[in-house]
This record gives sequence, structure tokens and C-alpha cells, in this order.
Amino acid sequence: MSRRPELALVALFALAVAAATVAGLRNALSGAEGGTPSAFLPGPDGAKAVYEVLQHLGRPVERRRTPLYDLTRVRRPPALLVVIDPPDDLTAAELEQVVRYVRSGGEVLAAGDGGGITHCTGWDAHPAFLKGYAGDSQPVQQPVSALELPPVTAVLRPLDSLLAVQGHDSRRRVRRNLDRESGCGGLAVPTEDTLLRTEHGKPVILRLRYPGGGLVTLAADPGYFRNRAWRTTDVPPFMVPLLTPGTGGRGRGRVTWDEYHQGFGRGGSLEGAVLDWLARTPAGWALLQLGAVALVALAVAAIRFGPARSVIDRRRRSPLEHVEALAVSLQGAGGVDTAVALIVAGLRRRLGRAGIVQPDEQRAWLGALELALPTTRARDAVRRLQQAQTQPGGAERVLVAAQALEDVWEELRPQTTRAGS
Repeated sequence: MSRRPELALVALFALAVAAATVAGLRNALSGAEGGTPSAFLPGPDGAKAVYEVLQHLGRPVERRRTPLYDLTRVRRPPALLVVIDPPDDLTAAELEQVVRYVRSGGEVLAAGDGGGITHCTGWDAHPAFLKGYAGDSQPVQQPVSALELPPVTAVLRPLDSLLAVQGHDSRRRVRRNLDRESGCGGLAVPTEDTLLRTEHGKPVILRLRYPGGGLVTLAADPGYFRNRAWRTTDVPPFMVPLLTPGTGGRGRGRVTWDEYHQGFGRGGSLEGAVLDWLARTPAGWALLQLGAVALVALAVAAIRFGPARSVIDRRRRSPLEHVEALAVSLQGAGGVDTAVALIVAGLRRRLGRAGIVQPDEQRAWLGALELALPTTRARDAVRRLQQAQTQPGGAERVLVAAQALEDVWEELRPQTTRAGS
């Protein structure tokens, strides 16, 4: 029998496992560059540890899973809005709400691009590459000697410097169009305070104070808000004050984490979450590939390729052949003695002697019965029955025993007389 199908299935299974392993390694390598910093994610690149630290410290925190269209219209606006480098940008209407929130005295912390908030304030988070310096990160000036903050992978630079290559009029026109489209034109000129900078003087964390009490904190590197940094570095003591609202009018309010633009908005279904997990995780990829292997194996096992195989034609025995075979088996197994013994047992049962006796006891009983019978014909019939039981022979012994039984029974049965007329 050929084993090619089994070998093919084993090879396909090994290929699926290898592909899942490669996908997992690729996901792990890409995870080192930074994933989604959501407060729902407990992995190294998530921000759940930051959220839980604030909870343990007694800070009132919440996760917002709806758009920011009603940020200034809710009854109790948040004391601090935290937007950590979401993959989805805020819309122009949402940015306009953020501007109104800041102008009314609200506080915002935006990391990375901040969904457009960083650009809205006139700054840009730029990768920390410098000519003449190796590596993709830069060490920072330690603000406190007792802390040792890790290097950063991004720095802040003014947004107008990105347009410096253009003419002055062109730069003003681009800036005016940006303000008009995004709703950021309502922000006044802030007072800047650099909280953290690199060793080369590039700003990393800025605090912008606006007239009316509004406050926007910009952090170029979202890595300072990931679980990895909060578990292995001195980032938490430095960042906790930045995540604590000030003592203004909303100082005792909630710290609201924007999760809607992280991809955790309301309205999702369980099926969508499962499909997203299957498509984005190595374990999901492995399950999908194993499912594909199982379907291929099922298809291969269900379909018969080629013509039908020729088999031996086996006919069933007729009833007569079965009877002959049973007779031969009975004769070969000593069935004649069994039949004679059953005939004697039937006679004994007819005469009122219940119970099963051994062959020696049957012969003794037949001897006693011969002496007790009143007629010569009856005694002769018993002798024939004894001879059929003890003498050798074939199937004729059964016939002799049966005839002798009938003769004995006829002699012992009560005679009935016909009534005279």
C-alpha cells in the first residue's frame, strides 16, 4: 500500500508549523519597534501597566471608547485627556473639540503624533536620527540625578521648520490652510516649557500653557508610555506627575484615556474580534493554517481517485449448505452421544423425574427402570435404549434411541377403552 498521501500530509503539516513560527518571529521583531500603546493591552508594547499604576495610586481614570465630538458638551469634562500615538487620526471636528477643550482650561497629554494633536499645536514628532551619530535613539539629559531615563527614539521640532524650504508667503499659506481644515486656528500662542531634552538639546517633552489655563503636554516618544519602559526603567516616577491633572478647576476630575482611536471603539462584534485576532497574532495564523491542513486532509480522504479496485467475489451459502455444515460439525464434535443423552433425559422428565444427571446415573436409572417395568415389550425397549447409549455407532443410534423411547412410553401410558354402545 502506498504511503504517499500520509507523507504529503505530514510535509504539509510541517510546512504550516514552520510558517506559523516564521510569522510569530516576524511579529515579535515588529513588536520591538512598537505596537499599539493601548491601555487595554498587557503586552510589552501596550499601556495597561500605566493605567493600572494610576489606579493603584488612587487617580480617577477611565477608558473612553467613543469619538471626541462631545468632549466639551458633556456634563463633566475630563480633567486630563490622554492620547497616546493612536493609529487612527482625529477628525477635523474632533480636533476642533480638543481646541475648545484646551481654551476652556482643559489639559491634554499627546504622545507621538497624538492623532493630529501634536501638529495642531505647531509641533512634529520626528525620528531621532542625527547626521554623524550612530543608532536610532538618543540619550537624554537626566532631569533628576536619582533617575536614569532611557534613550528616546523621537524628538520634537517646530512644524514651521518643515516648511522652511518654501518661501515665506507659501509657508504662511500652507499654515493657514492647515488651521482652517483642522480647526486648530483657535489656539493662541502658548508659553513653552521644556521638561525633557536630548543631550544634543532637542526637545523631547514640552508643556504648552495657553491663556485661560489650558495645558498641552507633548511627548515625542510614545515608548515612555509602554509597559516595557514602566517595568524595566525609571520612567514611572518621572511620568506620573505628567499624568496627574493640575490643581485648576478640573484638577479633581478624571484622567480619560482615548481608546476609540486605538481601535477599541464600541460597536464591534465578537466575530470581528475573533477574525482580527486570527489575522494579527501568530497563534491565530497557526490555527488558520492548521484548519487549512485539516480541510485538505479531509478532501483527500473523502475523494477516491482512479477506478474502483477489483475484489474477490464471495457468494453466501445456501440454507441447505448451512444445515449440512452444522450436521458435519455436530457429528465431529460427538453430537450423537449428546442426542442420545437428551432422549434419555426426555424420558426421565416424562416419568416425573426432574433434574439433570450424569451419563453414569442415566445408565443406573435405565437399569432400575428395566426391572420395574411390567411387560416384556417395555423391558426390551429399555434394553435397546441402553444399547444405543453404550454401544458405538453413527447416526442410526439416535434413531434406535428415539424408537425405543416411543415404545417405552406407549407401554407405560395408561390404556383407554372405548365406551360400549
